[in-house]
Amino acid sequence: MIKKFDAVSAKVPKMMHGADYNPEQWKDYPDVLAEDIRLMKLANCNVMSMGMFSWSSLEPTEGQFTFDFLDHILDEFAKNDIYVYLATPSGARPAWMAEKYPEVLRVGPNRVRNLYGHRHNHCYTSPVYREKVTIMNQKLAERYAHHPAVIGWHISNEYGGECHCEYCQQAFRDWVKDKYQSLDQLNHAWWTAFWSHTYSDFSQVESPAPHGETLLHGLNLDWKRFVTDQTIDFYRHEVNALKQANPDLPCTTNFMLLFDQLDYAKFAKELDFVCWDSYPAWHSNMEESDTAAWIAFNHDMFRSFKDGQPFLLMESTPSTTNWQDVSKLKRPGMHKLSSLQAVAHGSDSVQYFQWRKSRGANEKFHGAVVDHYGAENNRVFSDVQEVGAALEKLTKVVGTTVDAEVAVIFDTENRWAVKDAEGPRNIGINYEETVFDYYKALWENHVNIDVISMDKDFSKYKIVVAPMLYMMQLGVGERLEKFVEAGGILVTTYWSGIVNNTDLCFLNGFPGPLRQTLGIRSEEIDSLHDGQTNGVKMNDNNRLGLDGEYIARELCDLIHLEGAEALAYYTKDFYAGRPALTVNAFGKGKAFYVASRNDRPFYNDFLTKLIDETGVKRVLQKDLPKGVHAHSRTDGENEYIFIMNFNEEETTINLTDIGYTNILDDDEISDTLILKSYGVKVIERSLK
Repeated sequence: MIKKFDAVSAKVPKMMHGADYNPEQWKDYPDVLAEDIRLMKLANCNVMSMGMFSWSSLEPTEGQFTFDFLDHILDEFAKNDIYVYLATPSGARPAWMAEKYPEVLRVGPNRVRNLYGHRHNHCYTSPVYREKVTIMNQKLAERYAHHPAVIGWHISNEYGGECHCEYCQQAFRDWVKDKYQSLDQLNHAWWTAFWSHTYSDFSQVESPAPHGETLLHGLNLDWKRFVTDQTIDFYRHEVNALKQANPDLPCTTNFMLLFDQLDYAKFAKELDFVCWDSYPAWHSNMEESDTAAWIAFNHDMFRSFKDGQPFLLMESTPSTTNWQDVSKLKRPGMHKLSSLQAVAHGSDSVQYFQWRKSRGANEKFHGAVVDHYGAENNRVFSDVQEVGAALEKLTKVVGTTVDAEVAVIFDTENRWAVKDAEGPRNIGINYEETVFDYYKALWENHVNIDVISMDKDFSKYKIVVAPMLYMMQLGVGERLEKFVEAGGILVTTYWSGIVNNTDLCFLNGFPGPLRQTLGIRSEEIDSLHDGQTNGVKMNDNNRLGLDGEYIARELCDLIHLEGAEALAYYTKDFYAGRPALTVNAFGKGKAFYVASRNDRPFYNDFLTKLIDETGVKRVLQKDLPKGVHAHSRTDGENEYIFIMNFNEEETTINLTDIGYTNILDDDEISDTLILKSYGVKVIERSLK
């Protein structure tokens, strides 16, 4: 079975390599463009992202458009086989617009309008802003939608934030009325009888405010949903003018690391392809393998948004950032390793912010391919050249996908609801950390993983892990039940099946719709202070074959067995001897319930047993040294395995199967593979 997608652009049917390019900053430096093109070709760069912050240059005063500088750059790029994702400049409006039309500026939750400044300081609902964006996008589309250098549209830049102006308030009221139809349904969904907050007219609906309503969780949740929907509506508004000019030119916008202001899973459905901006904090106090797993989690999430279609790494840094707590240099080898990690998890590009360092303002010290020195004889440029050379050898990987038999559910709406719940641990419910603990244990088993929202199809997987699935949308419990009944393995945890899609608690016992599937009932949940622990002791001769005792912390669920079998018990406190880990045989499958948040050794041992029991395919059928990770992509006929050493020390691994071809290097593959400090190998094997 062929598992390959078309390249994002037929004009660049290979790995894309490039950067954000900001020529408007260099209009007074006439020699820069020619030198940039020389350096781009020297670094094997073939795609630039350009125009995100060009509005003041393109329209210096209202209605006066100046495209000459952009014409010249695009024409020169076309002559040199350099292509462009041309951006719409809506991420930062010019000063003249804010002065003449102050309504385009955002109003904060405190109902105070912002002053001019920063990025994304604009209202998505403002009729004036939408009109000005439409005019600009029409001008760009008329001029460049068929330009030979333009291969796609980069819509705005890193959408985010919210506005609470009267335009947005009315739009929110309309959204709420359309969703609930009647005040009775609204009041029930938000449980407004609490504190006598019942609405008697839709005109009374307001967004959450620090000096107003913040304690109706259904309101808070729906406001966040509205912000996502309004942002998507603005994106569609931007795209409309572009698609009218050339419907075949793909559109996208760049997402950010585990961003919680927007439901990216919903937003991604609007994009022709997904891209995101990755800035790992390598060489920090965190273990390198933890950083690697955290970024892998994000790569897998962004790839999974569009069912395995390759994404693009739209921004990364070739050296440092200027906004992290410590702007640390990448150690030798790390730039290539981190770039190819993105490719291993499904990226068909490596691109940077930025191409050339700004001379002034707040990103003048952010890493770039070309620094203030302006020449190629330095370490960073050499690292970028090395990545460019490696990407040239990976053309056959373009369009291939990641074949995953395991999924981890990480759902943004559930995340919002969990963090707004007010209990059981307001000092840190740690939803993200909990999901990551499960993900990392799977990652360390070298299995390919999808990170999915709860509305995805579960049927393709052997194992679905759903930590803290607190809020369950309509039908999710039934679909998980069918998944298990058909032979799947479900793993879920404490604080699951608690509320419905409007944040109302399920009646008739937790975990709500999963109670029958799991064969348990949750009675109470005990919250532990930081530093307090309990113990989880495995039963003798339990069916998983696990031994010993594990440490539990933060949350311990007190459950009753309703058909499930206890595999482990708590060891301390008044609930010593009560079940802490259960399994329920249901149909052809099994459903596991982990009642407590445990330390990492538990997740490693538990999930390794499940992988062994279900026969989930490991990328390499062997134990790899700590800090070495393997991940793969496939076209259905060949498998491309990336073996990555996230250790500072050189590492040796032994391959038992020698049927591999080395892609990046000329070295022959033997049964011993040497990985240098922060080294990476890409090997190919036939699946026939």
